[in-house]
Amino acid sequence: MARLPLIDPEATSGDIRASFDRMPVKLNIFRMMAHAEANMIPAMRLGNSILHKQKLSAVNRELLILQAAQLEGGAYEWRQHVPIALGVGVTQSQIDAVERGDYADASLNAAEQALLVFGREVVEKVRVQETAFAGMRKHFSDQEIVESIVALGFYMMMARLTEATETDLDPAAGMKVYDGGKKRS
Repeated sequence: MARLPLIDPEATSGDIRASFDRMPVKLNIFRMMAHAEANMIPAMRLGNSILHKQKLSAVNRELLILQAAQLEGGAYEWRQHVPIALGVGVTQSQIDAVERGDYADASLNAAEQALLVFGREVVEKVRVQETAFAGMRKHFSDQEIVESIVALGFYMMMARLTEATETDLDPAAGMKVYDGGKKRS
């Protein structure tokens, strides 16, 4: 049971209500986020831009999202993003490797391995060692490096939101939510 009551979408108004009305599924994470009225719409826009407008590939983005969820103990994001990851081309073997924290797994190519080593340092250490940063530079553009950091930071925030408030897990909505966001990007 969530530590705070979930906002009833029908009880909202204005931009928050309009945002809920556009959602194909009114997930508990958004119903919790709605407590922060001034932050909900900007956060939703940032999340949507991460999912649909970044140069970083969908596979690499989902690997990072799953990594953030795994490292942060974000059960909510893990549940929601495994089906999305599979839907955009991440393999089950890659998901299993991220879950184990095995970034040298044979299912991950050199760029994905470098991405995940970098991601772990961003999440756990904040300051990234030169070898991990050099590995990213070898495979990714400056834009993709910064987008990776933004994606990790956003999903770290979402894990903290759901875990600190003990937001009830929804059934995985997967590609329904992901595809719904494409229409707004």
